[in-house]
Amino acid sequence: MHIVYLGLGTNLGDRRRNLATAIRLLEEQVGTVVRTSQFHETEPWGFSSANMFMNAAVCIDTRLSPRALLEATQAIEREMGRTVKSADGQYHDRLIDIDILIYDDIRVDEPDLKIPHPLMHEREFVMRPLGEIL
Repeated sequence: MHIVYLGLGTNLGDRRRNLATAIRLLEEQVGTVVRTSQFHETEPWGFSSANMFMNAAVCIDTRLSPRALLEATQAIEREMGRTVKSADGQYHDRLIDIDILIYDDIRVDEPDLKIPHPLMHEREFVMRPLGEIL
């Protein structure tokens, strides 16, 4: 089994329900949710939006490999209605965003998968909830 930490964010629709749904789907499709942070309302980061974000972090015990975890989290995002992924520093409003922050103590450096998340230390909206569950 592997211990992973994920960051969750949403700024469209019923944000609390979006986070709760994502956590339920992670439990069903990824592994056992061991800990969940509080939900934090935060300003948009990296782009302008009238919509405030709701962010959280979860710790999950999973059997999935890093690649399988990425595929599972992206499938959950699509299942919840996310159609556009942020790329090349272009951020958008989103129903749900699930980022892999930490996977055990390994490092992955692939074009579409970086573990630990390379920008997490620059983002209070990630580090504050993550700090609650580490």
